[in-house]
Amino acid sequence: MEQFLQQTLLYDFYGELLTEHQRRVYEEVVLNDISCSEAAEEFGVSRQGIHELVKRCNKILEEYESKLHLVERFLLIRENVKQIQQLASQVDSIDKEALAEQVRELSGRILEEL
Repeated sequence: MEQFLQQTLLYDFYGELLTEHQRRVYEEVVLNDISCSEAAEEFGVSRQGIHELVKRCNKILEEYESKLHLVERFLLIRENVKQIQQLASQVDSIDKEALAEQVRELSGRILEEL
């Protein structure tokens, strides 16, 4: 997965578990694409300090994901929903019983993830 998308999803799911300072810096550097130098000036710390903080935040967010797997589950559910949408758009060209069976299977997978 693209690194920015991965960072964004991790932050969306686990960002509230970071300290207020960590969130502010992370949002500025990663989400708002502010350079470490600009963030360092804004927060009154060194560029290296900002860089290390962002690295530490990434590690913290990845550790939460490795334990909780919320992003992974979200992506699996989203993929299953996309497949159901594709099946629904083909309703006129697919055997209704086969369609129903595929929808039951996909919805079962979704329920297992919840």
